[in-house]
Amino acid sequence: MQLLAGRTAIVTGASQGIGAEIARQLTGAGARVALAARRRAELDRMAAKLGGSTIALECDVTDRASVAAAAASLREAFGGAPDIIVNNAGVFRVAPLELMRPENFIATVSTGLIGPFLLLHEFLAEMHRRGSGHVVTIGSAGDRKIFAENGAYSAAKFGLRAMHEVLRTELRGSGVRASLISPSSVDTALWEGVDTESENSGYPPRREMLNPGDVARAVLFALTQPEAVNVDELRISRA
Repeated sequence: MQLLAGRTAIVTGASQGIGAEIARQLTGAGARVALAARRRAELDRMAAKLGGSTIALECDVTDRASVAAAAASLREAFGGAPDIIVNNAGVFRVAPLELMRPENFIATVSTGLIGPFLLLHEFLAEMHRRGSGHVVTIGSAGDRKIFAENGAYSAAKFGLRAMHEVLRTELRGSGVRASLISPSSVDTALWEGVDTESENSGYPPRREMLNPGDVARAVLFALTQPEAVNVDELRISRA
């Protein structure tokens, strides 16, 4: 069923992993999807794979000018702000705080927290005036639970959850919905270079993690509820 036929969406971090799978499932449900990410070649390959209902937007969510340019291209293609925003882009850099390189801390928080704000800044007022839309924030088990060596990631995800809760409070009754989807560990390329196999790693083995499709189905669930229903927060984990 084309549950999202006629709807438009933007998904950040859409060239791989969770973002790519969300874009695939939204497209399959009938939405026109703008794929946003930094790597143009990967974006073009993903857009070609998903078909003519998608557009590729090269965008660095940490850069205000880049986000503004991508937003202008989206408005030209879709005729206005999207119906759906999926703030998914993220960076995962782990190290004890005393050893973490400042540039890794800054990149993690900028991508995971500042980037979502910049995208909302571009579109939220228009969605509010229109009285319709849905903002989906991809959180994490790390937006409520602290893990060692996650100083940057926890700061980004706790802040992102706080921003979602403020957003939900401000949008209540406006016709614009806001949902936080927070999965436990998901098997994606973010884990490359991170020890998930030793007994003392603190993380589950990748074979025991959720897969990107699990998260995308949760997003689709939130988006396809009746207009009078808002999925405030949905937390998923491996059974």
